[in-house]
Amino acid sequence: MDFDTTKNLFIEGDNLDALKLLQETYMGKVKMIYIDPPYNTGNDFIYEDDFAEGTDEYLRRSNQMDEEGNRLVANTVTNGRFHSDWLSMLYPRIKLARTLLSDDGVIFISADDNEIANLIRICDEIFGETNFVANFIWEKRTNRENRKVVSSRHDYVVCYSREQEPGGRALKQLPMSAKALANYKNPDNDPRGLWKSDPAHAQAGHGTKEQFYILTAPNGKKHELESGRCWLYTEKVMKKEIADGKIWFGKDGNGVPRIKTYLEAKERGLTPESILFAEEVGTNESAKNLLKELFAGRSVFDTPKPVGLIQTLIQLSCDEGIILDFFAGSSTTAAATLELNAADGRDRRFILVQLPEVVEAESEAYKAGYRSIAAVGMERIRLAGKQILASEQHSKWSRDVGFRILKIDTSNMVDVYYAPDSLDKANLDLFVDNIKPDRTAEDLLFQVMLDWGIDLTLSIEKKTIQGKEVFFVNTPPYDLVACFDAHGGIDETFVKELATHKPLRVVFRDAGFKDSAVKINVEQIFKLLSPVTEVKSI
Repeated sequence: MDFDTTKNLFIEGDNLDALKLLQETYMGKVKMIYIDPPYNTGNDFIYEDDFAEGTDEYLRRSNQMDEEGNRLVANTVTNGRFHSDWLSMLYPRIKLARTLLSDDGVIFISADDNEIANLIRICDEIFGETNFVANFIWEKRTNRENRKVVSSRHDYVVCYSREQEPGGRALKQLPMSAKALANYKNPDNDPRGLWKSDPAHAQAGHGTKEQFYILTAPNGKKHELESGRCWLYTEKVMKKEIADGKIWFGKDGNGVPRIKTYLEAKERGLTPESILFAEEVGTNESAKNLLKELFAGRSVFDTPKPVGLIQTLIQLSCDEGIILDFFAGSSTTAAATLELNAADGRDRRFILVQLPEVVEAESEAYKAGYRSIAAVGMERIRLAGKQILASEQHSKWSRDVGFRILKIDTSNMVDVYYAPDSLDKANLDLFVDNIKPDRTAEDLLFQVMLDWGIDLTLSIEKKTIQGKEVFFVNTPPYDLVACFDAHGGIDETFVKELATHKPLRVVFRDAGFKDSAVKINVEQIFKLLSPVTEVKSI
């Protein structure tokens, strides 16, 4: 969707493979990660015993055997490695995710009581205990579950920073809510603008002796401190603040002294609290109803997270930059990102990764025509994007609601099963072209972009030069120019024309050169005509 212009990515495939492939391009560039991994509840989860199985095997259902005899398991509570299997699945993924975070980046991980203690232990190991930020309690429901011994009303969202500076703030303050803004008034027509009053005293244990005194109001009334309290300011400073009209004594002047806090004095925000209330961020039920409404009344996903919850986490961590979710599910993270961009005009973009996990034939998603969770997630982004574009938006918003779809696959290179001493001329002829026959030029292009660490969302323009298809990545000076012609038509004249564009990198297909002399001379041609260009052939 909007493949040529969008800055967003949806990657379909095993997230462990995806995280490995993204290392070169996005290491240290991700501002915020949110993941909602499968809760270890004793039900099936589609990760194989040794956690090294490919996408095709993942698509086979639980408790079935693949051709090699590997079993896809239901991680039941009777399994002797019940916790270990889940943690073994999650640990390498979080480990790889940490390297993608920027120095000031943060990660949020949803969990429930089953694994919260173990999750914190592995995160302490991966990020370090000093980078623990918070374990938020999210009020996921407001109704009571009478079927259970104890009704579970909350889940957790654990937060860690990549590198928390001593004394620094790992998280931003939340924007002022309408309720918070309503506290700011100006009953005395103060020229400094709207203000609210805050206590003028503090705990005595933190005060100096200069903060203990009897305060005299402008009308002469004496105000004594309560036991265990001290004034926020020394007497000298307090008198100055009173003279400046910054201390409020009530409309009649007889009230308890309070300090004026001005709305415009500095950038105001709300310090996040450890409890994320349903009224403010939504519940599982409200999220499910919203998704149902988006999909014309069909309940296509059982346990989506609410958009409000993810938006709150984004506001705490990311005004711009890349947001990564490698357990994408119903793509709530994408919808939250797009809605927030439309509301505040910021430039955030998402990378989502989702395994093409098949949906049950009895499910509403299957009946609606979706065969995998990934398909549901992609459609959710499309529908949410259309809805957002039809709503009122910030004037500076980019209106980018598209996403590039990429799929994890095996290498584009032909597999070689011959030992060196078993190769004869007939066998060697098989490898004149080392690219698998079913691979497209676009497949090769994105492989090269990954190898060279080039942003996968850069603009790509396809041109025809001397009858050959050439890809130009980004705007001049081009990050990459690529020609994957395989018909032996690349000669020195063609190479010289490409060199006139002076790209940072250029790549050719080995089978595309007219002869070995042209291949040998390519680097020399670029050294002469475009010395900044790095040359490669595959």
